Amino acid sequence: MMLYHAINLITGQVTLRVESGFPERVLNLCAARQIPFWDLQWESELAFTFTMTRQSWRRLRALRDRLNAEIVPVEREGVPYFLWRFRRRYALLAGMAIAAALVFFGSFFIWDFEIEGETSVSREAILRSLARNGVHLGTFGGAIDPRDLRNHVLLELPELSYISINVRGCRGYIQVRERIEAPEIVSKKRPGNTVAARDGLVTAIQPWDGQKMVLPGTMVAQGQLLISGVAEDARFLRGMGKVYARTWYELRCQTPLTVERKVYTGEERVRWAVCWGDRRINFYIGSSITTASCDKITERTHLSLPGGFALPVTLVRETLRPYELESVQRSPEAVRAQTGAALEGLLRQGMEEGEVLTSQVTGVQWDGGLLVVLTAECQEQIGRFEEIPMENGEEN
Repeated sequence: MMLYHAINLITGQVTLRVESGFPERVLNLCAARQIPFWDLQWESELAFTFTMTRQSWRRLRALRDRLNAEIVPVEREGVPYFLWRFRRRYALLAGMAIAAALVFFGSFFIWDFEIEGETSVSREAILRSLARNGVHLGTFGGAIDPRDLRNHVLLELPELSYISINVRGCRGYIQVRERIEAPEIVSKKRPGNTVAARDGLVTAIQPWDGQKMVLPGTMVAQGQLLISGVAEDARFLRGMGKVYARTWYELRCQTPLTVERKVYTGEERVRWAVCWGDRRINFYIGSSITTASCDKITERTHLSLPGGFALPVTLVRETLRPYELESVQRSPEAVRAQTGAALEGLLRQGMEEGEVLTSQVTGVQWDGGLLVVLTAECQEQIGRFEEIPMENGEEN
């Protein structure tokens, strides 16, 4: 039903009011001449309204003299009647024709990019590289050489291993694949030792190649030899392995108790701008850079026609929210808990392989702030491999 209604609006439909002494003659004539109609509604015994297409109304109007009835159009709907209103507005018709021509010829140029596959390489870096090689907003799609473009972009962005661009309509679809770095090749011919990266109490030692020099339960200092790459028979080995130990940390941080926070004034100002390709048109006076203390929230809306046809127009809405700074006194307990959590997170991030067993956070007010101290006991891998310098020809 919705489809038929949409088709009738495109071709045009008319709602008619019929008044006659014998109104059934009109209905019988429509049935005999196969003139379709719908939405029949009786107003009285001598009058009713119904709806038919524009073509059917033309056929019925030619037979109106035979019916001895008054048939009056009540409402006209649809595209033909809408356009008929502007038949004498030549400037508007010319503008519509120019707009249609711009949309048609604009479909051969690229006005939007869609990138897939990027993770570590930013979208801006890819677009800048494409622009340096002649592909940007407004580029004619038929003038792009994908093979030449791929070679130049891959030379500029060594992080990428593959890039392709496909132009569909006015949109460029870019697919990239990032390069996977090959793992470092470890030469087994180069001997080395595993030493302690920091002080600790050894709890477990796992030598892969070499001779262990300490036993579990031994206290070791930073730089101490843990796994030797020199065997008893004077052979040189790789000396690799893992050594787990209990370690202790003490991290300190001084945090102020008085901080400044934003207090919004309640005022709000909205500015509008339009970006046409690479050009920006501001509908306000002044620069887009604000000097006052305020937050600027920018919303960008890419305009497009029905069917996904992207236009080279972006509507920019900037909302300015002024604020003032006021001093706020924080409680020592809250500062200690927040700073302690941040220090413990920093500690976990700095460990290569390990966990925090126990931790304790203390705070002392000092010099207008709070001195937060984190004391933690950890279990981590402290082995660090170091190669033994060898002269040429001494490798196994």
